[in-house]
Amino acid sequence: MIPEPTPTVRELLAFYLEAGVDCALAEEPIDRLAEVDAPPPAPRVAPLAEAPRPVAAPAVMRGEVAPAPDIAIASAREAARTAPTLEALRELMQSFEGCALKHTATRLVFADGNPQARIMFVGEAPGRDEDIEGLPFVGRSGKLLDRMIGAIGLDRSKAYIANVIPWRPPGNRTPTPQETQICLPFIQRQIELVNPDVLVTLGNPSTQTLLSTREGIMRTRGRWFDYDTGARTIRALPTFHPAYLLRSPSYKRLAWQDLRAIAKVLGSGSA
Repeated sequence: MIPEPTPTVRELLAFYLEAGVDCALAEEPIDRLAEVDAPPPAPRVAPLAEAPRPVAAPAVMRGEVAPAPDIAIASAREAARTAPTLEALRELMQSFEGCALKHTATRLVFADGNPQARIMFVGEAPGRDEDIEGLPFVGRSGKLLDRMIGAIGLDRSKAYIANVIPWRPPGNRTPTPQETQICLPFIQRQIELVNPDVLVTLGNPSTQTLLSTREGIMRTRGRWFDYDTGARTIRALPTFHPAYLLRSPSYKRLAWQDLRAIAKVLGSGSA
């Protein structure tokens, strides 16, 4: 058998490059398969005394700690009942300390639009954009709501817009049932003071909360309900929340049907 010729340095470098070797780790070659002497054992060191663990500081919430839910609900009912005007209601909500959401939100998101409007839209809670500006529906869903209102020949100067929850939940999480019940008297009083001819609940949470139904929005949308303020019965129509329509644009057709039904009632004056 004829032995293979010894490769040249250039051929070895070409082989190594093809194999993926592109740098040298040491000046001299190292036989990593050769046995090496075990390193001497490290000297024993007496263990150090364990340092005392720091005591965790108690969590501090901005503002005062909210009272128990039942007390907060009763307080909200009493405060809302005594508000003679929308401006007075806003001031009461500004000073209300019964909802923990107030201490994590940037500002109160009370309402937008015309208090004398014949139509009132109510969503669930403010988002990040609303929390910054202090107005409901000013982000992407707000722009879509503006187009929905425009589809029936109106704009924000001829509509009134609010939310069940006036403070943004942290991270836009879903409000808890206790938070919803605490805020409910305020939106109920707001509806009484605006006294619209048509109430439009946007999405499942506001529909279930205000219209006392457990059915989902797919079953309730497009159906007229009676909303009783105690002094008057207002016609109410649930429809999809604009944020849901942004995620599921195929349902805009159904929302358009709801808007046409609203325009028909407003146009006929039979609300």
